[in-house]
Amino acid sequence: MKRSSKNKSEKQRYISVKGASLHNLKNISVDIPHNSLTVITGVSGSGKSTLAFDTIYAEGQRRFVESLSAYARQFLERMNKPDVESINGLPPAIAIEQRKQARNPRSTVGTVTEIYDYLRLLYGRIGTTICKKCGKPVKKDTPSSVLEDLTKWKEGTKFYILFNPFQQNKFIDNTLKNYLEAGFSRVFVYEINHIFDIQNDSLPNDIDIEGLYILVDRLVLKSDKDTLTRISDSLELAFSASGGKISIFNLDENKLHKFSSKFECADDEIVYDEPEPKLFSFNNPFGACPTCQGFGRTTGIDENLIFPDRTRSIKNGLIHPFRQFSYSNYQRQLLIEAEKRNIPIDAPMTELDDSTIEFLWEGGGSYPGLNAFFNFLQEKSYKIQNRILLSKYRGFTKCRACNGSRLRTSARQVFVGGKSIPNLIFLPLTEVLEFFMNLELTEYQQKIAEKVIEEIIWRTSLLVDIGLEYLTLDRLSHTLSGGESQRINLSTALGSSLVGTLYVLDEPSIGLHPRDTSRLLNILFKLRNLGNTIIVVEHDPDIIRSADYIIDLGPNSGEKGGEIVFAGEFEKLLKAKNSLTADYITRKKKIEIPETRKSISNKKIIIENPRLHNLKMKKVEIPLNCFVVLTGVSGSGKSTLVHDILYTGLKKYKAGLDLSTNDFDSIKGYYEIDYVELVDQTPIGKSSRSTPVTYTKIYDYIRELFASTQAAKQFGWKAGYFSFNVPGGRCETCEGDGFVTVNMQFLPDVQLVCDSCKGTRFKKEVLQIKYKDMTIVDVLNMTVDEAIIFFKEKPKISEKLQILQDVGLGYLRLGQPSNMLSGGESQRIKLASHLDSSGSGHTLFIFDEPTTGLHIDDIAKLLKCFRKLIDNGNSILIIEHNLYVIASADYIIDLGPEGGEKGGLIVAEGTPEQITRVKNSYTGQALKQFFEINA
Repeated sequence: MKRSSKNKSEKQRYISVKGASLHNLKNISVDIPHNSLTVITGVSGSGKSTLAFDTIYAEGQRRFVESLSAYARQFLERMNKPDVESINGLPPAIAIEQRKQARNPRSTVGTVTEIYDYLRLLYGRIGTTICKKCGKPVKKDTPSSVLEDLTKWKEGTKFYILFNPFQQNKFIDNTLKNYLEAGFSRVFVYEINHIFDIQNDSLPNDIDIEGLYILVDRLVLKSDKDTLTRISDSLELAFSASGGKISIFNLDENKLHKFSSKFECADDEIVYDEPEPKLFSFNNPFGACPTCQGFGRTTGIDENLIFPDRTRSIKNGLIHPFRQFSYSNYQRQLLIEAEKRNIPIDAPMTELDDSTIEFLWEGGGSYPGLNAFFNFLQEKSYKIQNRILLSKYRGFTKCRACNGSRLRTSARQVFVGGKSIPNLIFLPLTEVLEFFMNLELTEYQQKIAEKVIEEIIWRTSLLVDIGLEYLTLDRLSHTLSGGESQRINLSTALGSSLVGTLYVLDEPSIGLHPRDTSRLLNILFKLRNLGNTIIVVEHDPDIIRSADYIIDLGPNSGEKGGEIVFAGEFEKLLKAKNSLTADYITRKKKIEIPETRKSISNKKIIIENPRLHNLKMKKVEIPLNCFVVLTGVSGSGKSTLVHDILYTGLKKYKAGLDLSTNDFDSIKGYYEIDYVELVDQTPIGKSSRSTPVTYTKIYDYIRELFASTQAAKQFGWKAGYFSFNVPGGRCETCEGDGFVTVNMQFLPDVQLVCDSCKGTRFKKEVLQIKYKDMTIVDVLNMTVDEAIIFFKEKPKISEKLQILQDVGLGYLRLGQPSNMLSGGESQRIKLASHLDSSGSGHTLFIFDEPTTGLHIDDIAKLLKCFRKLIDNGNSILIIEHNLYVIASADYIIDLGPEGGEKGGLIVAEGTPEQITRVKNSYTGQALKQFFEINA
């Protein structure tokens, strides 16, 4: 029995997978050690994601769902049991994939990481409200707190205890009479510093009721018990009689001090909400800015459209609507009034102070101001030209009421350590961390906030350690890249301190500069050392080297993959045979780096003064007809420059649209190209009806070929009859899907093979038509490699299929549903379609990290395709961190030097060899080491 127990214990040290046969996996079995970092690698299409996500994680998730009640299960997505004999030793599983956050305008980095929740708790417990007008702390006053304040005055100070009950002049006599009957016989007039007897004296006729007070007591401050008791009693009486608002007049200072039992600034009479956690939630009406309802943005006049070019001066047409002849009188009025006020009309907007900007909006003298101008247009909006003009300048703008912080005034005025929550959420995470590391609190505050601050520091430091120090807490989640989202989820997982859990990650190194790989590994090691098991699908050589255990799938892709080529430790991998991964790591195989670079032509696209987000360079020159790579650490501004400025700008230029923008001055050289194409990793189709051959139009030729057979002509069947997407030859029972879905309510939906067509998608008579003894179904079941041989006599088809093979997709079946393709496969199918359409004009192709999901062997094929595009007269611009791609470039533009506000500059540009000589370029230094290793 003891022996049996020991064997059971041995089994529990592993996740033991037996007989996994999903997709292309060939009945594989593998033991993955617990509490370790395991990397699953292999060429694209070898079955890595199928093993990690669709088998191991899916089974863990299915077991969790099945453990719930039938009532709970009906609200959850059902998961089918993976095609695997057994999985033992499987801990609770969490998948962290390369997926962008849902487009929720209320979701930010702060809320996703839960740091914002801790900030709400901190500010709600120890925050101090500061009056926005006078800058004094706001608090509730009581007789005892006022007495405490008075005892800080110099002994012998003379003072009056007063309160003002007067609301309107016409009620003064009645009010005085009522208070006289209540025992108050004197009043104090602050303006003339004089006391009047209510019964015997007459008050001045022109008295200001704001300075008229009921006198409760006249006192001299002494520290003896009797005096303090009298002061306390008088304060109690004053608070009670006044409804909570009193004043103390200090005769020695000739100054009035106001106090209130409400939470308000007594001097300015501004009431605030007391700090509590819900006050700082922009998702709660209690805390959200009432103007923008907690979104931080409103629909209104967009100042970026009003001032599209901030380098212009007032005289030179800074205000865009005033450039029109119809409204030139406003421009004349502005210039006249500006000269009267000594406002510099020749200075660019960037040099104008806040008061001048306010004048432009609010106006003054003969100049009505922009607000009045647009109000006028709104009033006259029954005229179509006014409606058109309003729509031209209207858009989503930062809420002016809360300045984009999303919070109401009461929340914005609460401070801890001199900073409010709006101050913190706009700071980079490094500065947030520094603030809390150096935060000094009183002993009382420390007791309350110690644990909360520890949690904020812990979670913020994780984000900084993982290479996201440039992010701000107010950054919208849906604006993050897939890599940034995954790293945030990874840090959140570590922040939750879970143990005994399986984490499955999909290429966490994507979007990560080589400089930051070690930081990612440290996070993974911390997660492992807590007692968790980490499975990472990855191709990065540095992460593979650092893994505790490596599973290499292959030997090739698709039907030629799905086998375990190697499973073990890194040292043993180096001796593995038949492993492409081992071959590249040991440099038996390598990507050949060009010995000479393509000469840079004079044809360039020049972006002048890009200044969106953190960009602050004077100009960016992108050479054409060559292979250009844009590099830089995370957050340095690569995506902003390429997606938001270059691609968007070129699209507008080519469409002949108005390009009034404050994001940059101009884009020159756009006429040198005919088209611009952004090739990303979005799916080419979301349903099983889309396939590689339908997307690339190859299926059109295949259908025409079958329709040209003698048998098809006898029936009068055209090419459309061989489509499974339209009525005709398709099976109408399943409408060309090949399966029917049965809703099982509490159980997972069941997909059954269609009884009518037996999964072929077509009617029986269609299968009678054959080409070279093959039906249309047989052709769709062929791989690209097989189809090239089959259609070798039909160059229209075989040449197009050859392009798919060239981009490394020879293993794909022609009829494989697009919704089963990876992001990398989708991108390469798009690339193939562009290679096929080459010759239609000079196209600038833009790729954003095309090596995502690619093995080194696949990268070699990808680089050959890029060269083919350039040889066909096109240009390529790539955002990339992969050193194999960077080293193969003709020209590199390296942004940095850091992320966030410390980025946005060109650190280095030139050939890879020139970049290696730039010492302050992280890319250059990483490239230098790469060249030394691969020499």
